[in-house]
Amino acid sequence: MKRGNALVLLALGCLAGGTALAQKTSIQAIEEYRAMLQDGNPADLYEAKGEDLWKQKRGPKNASLQQCDLGKGPGVVKGAFVELPRYFPDTQKVQDLESRLLTCMQTLQGFNAAEIAKTGFGRGEKANVTALATWIAAESRGMKFNLPQNDVQEKDFYEIGKRLFFQRGGPHDFSCASCHGEDGKRIRLQDLPNLTVNPGDGVGFAAWPAYRVSNGQMWSMQHRLNDCYRQQRFPYPGFASDATIALGVYLGVNSKGSVSIAPAIKR
Repeated sequence: MKRGNALVLLALGCLAGGTALAQKTSIQAIEEYRAMLQDGNPADLYEAKGEDLWKQKRGPKNASLQQCDLGKGPGVVKGAFVELPRYFPDTQKVQDLESRLLTCMQTLQGFNAAEIAKTGFGRGEKANVTALATWIAAESRGMKFNLPQNDVQEKDFYEIGKRLFFQRGGPHDFSCASCHGEDGKRIRLQDLPNLTVNPGDGVGFAAWPAYRVSNGQMWSMQHRLNDCYRQQRFPYPGFASDATIALGVYLGVNSKGSVSIAPAIKR
C-alpha cells in the first residue's frame, strides 16, 4: 500500500473513532443530566398531591378513594401499579390505572367519568387523575412488572395492542414500531428502546408516569400514548379508550420482570 493511501486510511479511522467517542460522550452526558435532575424530580410534588387526593373526601358523594380496588383489594395501593392494566370483574373490562381511577371517582365520589375523560390534559379533574396515578405508581417503585394474562379479555387486549403497535397509517405512514420496533434506533441523541421485546428496567413502559422537563408537565401513560399518536399524525385517541389500554397491555406484558422507576423524569 502506498504511503499516501495508508495515511488517508489512518486519518479516516481516527475520524470514525473520534465520532463514535463523541457520540458516546453525548449519550453519557444526557444520562448524567437525567441523574442530576432525578435528585430534584418535580414528580415528588405530584406524588404528595396524589396521596392527599386519595385520602380527601371529595365529589358529590363527599367520599375518599380509600375503598378503590385497583386489583389487589379495596384500598390496597402497593404493588397494584405493576399489575395494570388487568381485567376487573365489577366493570367486566380490562382497565389501566387511569381508567380504573375514573371508575372509582364515579362510583365512590360521584364524579362524571365521561366529562373528566373529555377534559384536556393538565386541567380540572384530569390533572387530579394524573396526580393520583403518579402517587400510586410511586408506591410500587422498585417492584417488577407482572401483568396478568389469565382472563380471555386480557389475552385479547394483548393481541389487539400488538396489532395497533404495528399498524401503519397517517400522512407519514408511521406506526409505533417505526420508532420502537427494533434495536439501535435514536432520535436527537435520544435512545429509542425496542418495545417489541422486554426493554429492561426503567425503560419505556416502566418509566411512566414521568415529569417532562421540556414542557414542565407531569405526563401519565395515557398522555404519553396520546403524544405518540400526535407525532404519527394520527387522530388523537380517546382518553382511557380500549385502544390505548390495549397498547398498555402489550407494552406492559412485554415489560414482565422489568423494575418500575416511575414516576421518572424525561427530557
